Amino acid sequence: MPCLSHLNSRTMSADIVFHSLAALAYAILGISLWRPLVQNGSQGKAGRVRRICLLGAIALHGIALERAVLHDGSLHLGWALALSVAIWLGMIVFWLESLTMRIDGLLLILLPAATLGTVLAALFPHSHLIDHANNDWLRIHLIIAFIAYGLITVAAMQAILMATLDRYLHRPVEQAEQRSSISRALESLPPLLVQEHVLFRLIWFGFVMLTLTVITGVIVSMGISNYPFPLDHKTIFTLLAWVTFGVLLIGRYARGWRGRQALRWTLVGFAFVVLAYTGSRFVLDVILQRG
Repeated sequence: MPCLSHLNSRTMSADIVFHSLAALAYAILGISLWRPLVQNGSQGKAGRVRRICLLGAIALHGIALERAVLHDGSLHLGWALALSVAIWLGMIVFWLESLTMRIDGLLLILLPAATLGTVLAALFPHSHLIDHANNDWLRIHLIIAFIAYGLITVAAMQAILMATLDRYLHRPVEQAEQRSSISRALESLPPLLVQEHVLFRLIWFGFVMLTLTVITGVIVSMGISNYPFPLDHKTIFTLLAWVTFGVLLIGRYARGWRGRQALRWTLVGFAFVVLAYTGSRFVLDVILQRG
């Protein structure tokens, strides 16, 4: 038992170290993008060097998660780790999308979010063992679910950025010398129509993965308990998120929903996704202090 405790302590320490290193890398990249704006300059571009550095930060983040989630040959998760996984996958999605689309401005909000997510994972490293972790369908279900959460997380960040830009564009024109760093950041972003295209592309991919999450969840549940939809908070909030994004996509192509209406539906769907796991585990692990 002492040896196992010592091994768990070493594993947790490595998890904290790598999450801290990833947080530092994300923070440095974020500062390098925001600093020119604060100093009355233009937004720094995510050029080749920054892309390589970002990939390095994502790799550090991935090592931290591998040590935290997959140690001892089993699956472990906690509210902070679940959030960290979603953000990590979101950063991978962004990195791949940025190779074909001009979405560098999204880093202005993604990097602070990634920094916060990795800091929380380092501060709250405790996790609990996932039951039936040897079930292949459960592993497939979890992988698909977290890919869906990652896509939806990036879509939510994009929606927040678009909502901020939309509000800024409806304000009176500012004098050049009075513009804040936030104003300069928003002015450097692509037009709203381009960003809206990116948003719905992310939502489409996220909805497909969320649909697969529901399907694989039914298969897992039938195999374990013979019930297709267990009445727990994860199932309810996941189904609410699936319905929300489904209605949004139907409204988009049947009624032409766009702008603020689309952004509100996106953020509501994201809130359901967060509550499906991270929110409930936060209440149990932190507020109620239950494992």
